[in-house]
Amino acid sequence: MREIESLSEFDAALAAGNGSLVVQGVDLRARTAQLVALSGRHVLLGCTLEPAAIVALLSHGSIVLPAIEGLPFLPFRPALYRADELYDGLDRAYAETPDRRAYEWYLAAAKSGELLGGMAMAIHDQSITDALDELLVGKRVAAVMGGHKLKRGTDGFREAALLGRTLAREGFVVATGGGPGAMEAANLGAHMASFDDASLDRALATVAEVPSFQDDIGAWAAAGMRVRRAFAADDSVASVGIPTWFYGHEPPNVFGGRIAKYFSNAIREDGLLQRANAGIVFLRGAAGTVQELFQDATQNYYAPEGGAALAVLVDKKYWTETLPAWPLIEALGKGREMGRKLFLVDTVAEAAAIIARG
Repeated sequence: MREIESLSEFDAALAAGNGSLVVQGVDLRARTAQLVALSGRHVLLGCTLEPAAIVALLSHGSIVLPAIEGLPFLPFRPALYRADELYDGLDRAYAETPDRRAYEWYLAAAKSGELLGGMAMAIHDQSITDALDELLVGKRVAAVMGGHKLKRGTDGFREAALLGRTLAREGFVVATGGGPGAMEAANLGAHMASFDDASLDRALATVAEVPSFQDDIGAWAAAGMRVRRAFAADDSVASVGIPTWFYGHEPPNVFGGRIAKYFSNAIREDGLLQRANAGIVFLRGAAGTVQELFQDATQNYYAPEGGAALAVLVDKKYWTETLPAWPLIEALGKGREMGRKLFLVDTVAEAAAIIARG
């Protein structure tokens, strides 16, 4: 069944005489007459409907899950987020943005354990997964993992931005965890893929005016927005951010062309790794990056022949001495396809070249 996500698509489907419909998140109050006249079974998820339309649809055996009112988010989202949506109201205060309001709701819902709240989050996350799959179908996705505390204005931040830009120029969609630090840098670099070195330098200098989100989230996000306004990219998606309200104290960066924000960190982590069909680059990071590294290793260890993905760790000293994860990962890969797709390098240029070669 075809998924319909706008009023114009609904009208076109009716005019074409399509069969069973799946309509998601559309206000259909102005189409009550058409809905009452519909025959057959349909699925309406999170749509706004008049009572007469609901009665008629149910009488024909249709499935109707109405919109859930009073939430700071739409459970049945038809599309991924954009930065402008999550940060709407930032000019007044970050506390007034949809991103912050959803996080505060999430904290209260998690504490109360209310059934309806849990169901709303599950529906929302499934809707995000569906929209993310639709966006990435047929695309080569390269993921970049790294620490959220990496500050703007540092050499490491610039390196991560260069990595994101290089991968985007090679035709990959750059996927990150969508947060600050190395994740933001890679998304920023991908956003700047069509601009020259001087423009990238200007963009990096602008965001460096607020080095860390820990100083002031509002000012941090506003600096990113200034770069987006100064260097407007086309609407093609060079990168995606996949953050979570589970780590709501880490705000989403504004440079992902689309933002797939989840409530469940487990679904978000697994989905990010599985969608990286072109491989993953692991930059320096701490507990979160190490978790992702070993989660990816587990998937590759048990993958059928031909199913293991590239994994490139950047900074030999860091991964063999500071956080010596490499020896264990290397040992796991011996004699397996996983081992043939593991690389330890010193520069982001080497990492980008390995991903590009496939």
